[in-house]
This record gives sequence, C-alpha cells and structure tokens, in this order.
Amino acid sequence: MHLTWLDSNSWLIEMGGQRILLDPWLIGSLVFGNLPWLFKGDRPIKRSIPENIDLILLSQGLEDHAHPPTLQALDRSIPVVASPNAAKVVQGLGYSNVTVLAHGDTFTFASLLKIQGTPGSPIGPMLVENGYLLTDLTSDSTLYYEPHGYHSPSLKEVAPIDVVITPIINLEIPLLGPIIKGRKSALQVVEWLRPQVIIPTAAGGDVVFEGLLMSVLRAQGNVDEFHALLAQHHLTTKVVAPKPGERFELELMKRV
Repeated sequence: MHLTWLDSNSWLIEMGGQRILLDPWLIGSLVFGNLPWLFKGDRPIKRSIPENIDLILLSQGLEDHAHPPTLQALDRSIPVVASPNAAKVVQGLGYSNVTVLAHGDTFTFASLLKIQGTPGSPIGPMLVENGYLLTDLTSDSTLYYEPHGYHSPSLKEVAPIDVVITPIINLEIPLLGPIIKGRKSALQVVEWLRPQVIIPTAAGGDVVFEGLLMSVLRAQGNVDEFHALLAQHHLTTKVVAPKPGERFELELMKRV
C-alpha cells in the first residue's frame, strides 16, 4: 500500500493495483459558499494533479471534499464513488460514471478493491456524510478513512483494520463546539479497530488559510500528545505523520 498526502483532506491511495484520488482539492482557492471574506484557503506550493487516476472517492459534498474547480479539471470519464451529497456535485459537473454509496452499502471496483460506506460527519441536523472502509482484495489489507473524527460504533464489527486515516486534533469554534473532533475520537477508534498504523488528516500542510473564520477557530492537540495517549493506554498502533506531496509505502504485517 502506498499513500501520498496532498494537503488538507486530499489523498492519493494506491491499493489493489488501483490509484484512488480521495477528496481532492488540488487547484485554485478553497472557498465555502462563494464567501472568501469568511474563509479562504490557498496553496503557496502548487500541487500537481496525479496522473493515471483509476477512481475518484468523495466522502462529502462540501467544497473541501468535492472541490468544484479541481473536479472540473479532471477527466469526467473517471469513475466516481461518492456519498449521496457529493454525487450531486459531480453529476452536476457532467461526470458520467457515478456510484452512490449510502451507509452500509458496498461496491467492488475492478474486482480488486471493495469499498464500503460508513456513517461519517454530520452536516447540519439532517445529513450524515460518509466515511469509507477500503479492502484490497488481492492482499486483504484494509484502510478506514473519516475526515472529521466522527466514527460509528458499528465499526467494531469490522475490526481489526490495518490503516486508519482520521484527524487526531480538535478544530473548534468557541461556544459552538468542534468542527473536527480528533483528540478523543482518534483514541476511541484505535481502541475499537486496533490498527497497525494511524495517519492524521485534515491538518493544513502547506496550505495558507485566511478570513474571518480563522480568527475564531481554535486547534487543540498534536502528534506528540497523541503518541503519549497511545502509550498511556498500552496501544501499539504506530502514528505516521506524512509530509505533503511525498509518496510513502506502508509495510503491513499479515493478520493471523
């Protein structure tokens, strides 16, 4: 298994001989609702769109997961697997091969990779977006991804999982609560899934953020604190903190 963190929530995952582009924001600014004064993200270091993408995987329909300028720049014939909300975005952009995964649904891609939708992040009172469980059918290695730290107790039924990609910090607005809740939930999901490796996501990487929202957002936690938490709870999961843009290989042990 090879992974490349492309900043923020964007990843290139290489499993089962497939190249999966996950939640890509790779070109242009990141703006929510056309309100750059409220929040805007930019990349001082240009990030190239990876070549030879076999599949696009989208967990949410918000711009930081289904980024319209990036999706417009990609080949619209690339297959897409998406949450129902994200599917509306890519279908509106003219993508022709879109598979919608509700929670609990599974999809097998190219007879090599199984993808299961799991309950993920709540967006408002009525919508819960997706996490994903990926299984390499050639090696049985597994990867779980959820970008905001919301993990369903139903995951206990699929333990153990080899690799978890999820936040390990909190990002919150005072009085309103966390937008990303990684500090306690990352420890909980490690206790549930006993992964060999956990990899933080949703951090800024090489991205620069500005706008009114940035003046009130507060981050809590870091990699060293999470290392200490794992040790306190006698958990052997390894924390891998990737560098943006650098491809790395995970050497995983075979489960008995």
